[in-house]
Amino acid sequence: MIRALIVDDEPLARDGIRARLEREPDFGVVGEAADGPEAIEAIRGLTPAVVFLDVQMPGCNGFEVLRTLPATELPLVVFVTAFDAHALQAFALHALDFLLKPYSDERFQDCLSHVRAAIAQGETAAELARVRELLEAVEAGGATRYPPRFAVRERERVVLVHASDLEAVVAAGNYVQLIAGGRKHLLRLTLAEMERQLDPVRFARVHRTTILNVDRIREIQTDPHGSGIVVSESGASYRMSRSYRDRLLPKGRLGAC
Repeated sequence: MIRALIVDDEPLARDGIRARLEREPDFGVVGEAADGPEAIEAIRGLTPAVVFLDVQMPGCNGFEVLRTLPATELPLVVFVTAFDAHALQAFALHALDFLLKPYSDERFQDCLSHVRAAIAQGETAAELARVRELLEAVEAGGATRYPPRFAVRERERVVLVHASDLEAVVAAGNYVQLIAGGRKHLLRLTLAEMERQLDPVRFARVHRTTILNVDRIREIQTDPHGSGIVVSESGASYRMSRSYRDRLLPKGRLGAC
């Protein structure tokens, strides 16, 4: 029997996971927790083989829960989140798997297959070691400040968009549109939130709606008023407003410009 712990501050979310697990003859729900402190206590007291761990919770978040526990007490981890940005962090922390809310029964079954395979192949120790090493790197400040890639949900799959492949990021309401390799992907973040996750050495805000990868700029066409047009390597054109001009063209940023 695979002992499972469910951690989520939303009762309906816990109910959904529990109902699915109860249909599986090889899984048994040993407990539930509604916040970070409860999760720590439950992991220590119930010793689950796998924990379905919500990312955002009162008290402390899912990542902080894992940082609190010693390596010997870490279970396999499936992060459960409604936010694509956190799904990326789950990748970075080498969680066994993650579920983006809302998820389908098919996606949940796929996740359970990963859990079963890890246990059957004796990968539990290796999984825990990787999680712990990366958690220690985060605590020591060794983890990169800017994510190297972004996880974008597209129907029943998740596409990884590498930051280095980005040409532009364009505001789209409560979303941003990631433009890379001739494709466009929607990510549920504001442009301001996205800007904080991009290396300012490589990315510059050129308009209130647009961030550009400076390594992928082919030319800049300015007008007497200080605004203009920025042309990317793909040939696409983006407006540059006067108020953001200095972010793209400070002294020394683009060589002799």
